[in-house]
Amino acid sequence: MEYIALDSQPHYAECEEIASSLGYHLVELKISKQGSTTRILAVITGEDSTANIGINDCSKVHHALLPKIEEILGTDDTYMELTSPGMERNIKNAAEFALFKGRQVRVWDKTISDWVGGKVISADKASVTLEVAQEDGSFVQKTVSYADIAKAKFIHL
Repeated sequence: MEYIALDSQPHYAECEEIASSLGYHLVELKISKQGSTTRILAVITGEDSTANIGINDCSKVHHALLPKIEEILGTDDTYMELTSPGMERNIKNAAEFALFKGRQVRVWDKTISDWVGGKVISADKASVTLEVAQEDGSFVQKTVSYADIAKAKFIHL
């Protein structure tokens, strides 16, 4: 799995500033042109990544973010879709792990050719550390390098 710094995406920093001022984080931001229309896809999570994001949360961020993006891009011919990560999000960029601390995830570890599931404890530019439940009920921490992750997704409980 590749780590791409979120703030390396065009306009991410400006949009994250707005989202964080409202108590959210921007997980994903995609801006593309379709004819004369600019299409924007944004995904948000809360300060507490385990809390559910609802329609009112999305609406609040949408209303604050859209005018700023239109100002930055210099256009008002835009279509913006703003969503929550969903219950079973496929993690697309290893940089997302840092936003989902406390969240239950599973990763396909190529070194053992199996899923490893647990709660995200920490994440940096090279790896994610999960708290993994053992059969005896105890917990251990397992660090998995992003290079060893084929895919990752939320565990819906």
